[in-house]
Amino acid sequence: MPYTEATLQLLSIDGTLVESDRTAEYRALVDKLNDAQLQNFYREMVVTRRFDIESGNLQRQGQLALWVPSLGQEAAQVGSGFATRSQDTIFPSYREHAVARIRGIDPVAILSLLRGVTNGGWNPNDSKFRLYTLVLATQTLHAVGYAMGTTMDGKSGNGKPDLDEATIVYFGDGASSEGDSNEALVFAQSYHAPIVFFLQNNQYAISVPVSRQSRSPLYLRGEGFGIPSLQIDGNDVLISYAVTTVALDDARAGKGPRFIEAQTYRLGAHTTSDDPTKYRGQAEEDLWKERDPISRFEKFLRAKGESDKFFAAVKTEGEDLAADVRARVLALTPPSTDTMFDHVYTDEHPLIAAQKAWLADYEASYGDSR
Repeated sequence: MPYTEATLQLLSIDGTLVESDRTAEYRALVDKLNDAQLQNFYREMVVTRRFDIESGNLQRQGQLALWVPSLGQEAAQVGSGFATRSQDTIFPSYREHAVARIRGIDPVAILSLLRGVTNGGWNPNDSKFRLYTLVLATQTLHAVGYAMGTTMDGKSGNGKPDLDEATIVYFGDGASSEGDSNEALVFAQSYHAPIVFFLQNNQYAISVPVSRQSRSPLYLRGEGFGIPSLQIDGNDVLISYAVTTVALDDARAGKGPRFIEAQTYRLGAHTTSDDPTKYRGQAEEDLWKERDPISRFEKFLRAKGESDKFFAAVKTEGEDLAADVRARVLALTPPSTDTMFDHVYTDEHPLIAAQKAWLADYEASYGDSR
């Protein structure tokens, strides 16, 4: 079954709130959310999914080299993304499209990366949303190093929630089996780093099921390193928001690292180079479609009295975004060779400047004969 007795949940698959003593603290946080915040949860899930589908279409039509879908994982991302504060730094994997949107990243910047016209796409210092990681699990070590740095700089544990910083890193069940992520857990606990490890367990490391990867629940990985760890229903946007909020608050307060395993499912392929029908069956997919995060949350909102007008407006917003990104992707042009020298260092570097000038002179030596 998708969930175990350890799985924390606030919203059942039929869209009703679950009452439990184990989740009372988290329920209290959710009860403080206003209608506008709940609407934003839904809006970001729906619009991100429409962007996701359009991006897959663009890849199939030869406009992207690759696409990495997040279909089905919207609740885990939206809930945790809204739990962050502006001073927190986020280290994504490469399918955190909803978190990117929440942090103000232009979606075409993501598509530019996967079209191959940029090596990054956005300034991570402006948004505190770091660049996508194409070599998986490396971001866990990067994130821990960054979190250690914030501690050494005295930017956490000061009792100032509006100023204290935390770091959150996203990774998957497959990356949890890699050495980098386990080393990251060692350093995070050893140095009491203010970091939240957010593991999106979408059940497959490309084609390898999680049951083959680990004989015990993945949240116990964190416990094994002495890090307080929880398993949540990753298709429940409310529990994702509440548990991540508490974990980040603890990290900012100087209580050390936290580990969250979000049980979710990628309804699509690992990437557009993958064929999931080769390794999983229709019955399994149907089981998880019943737990779809968007339809579940829509039931919840409708029960609260949300109008058809709102849902129609969100659908239109998604269609408008899809049309906009398609038009702008088709208008992208190949980058100048100069761009390979830009942003190598934060500040201008004389050796990089000299290399850039040399290449410009070399290309100019050909004149117009090329």
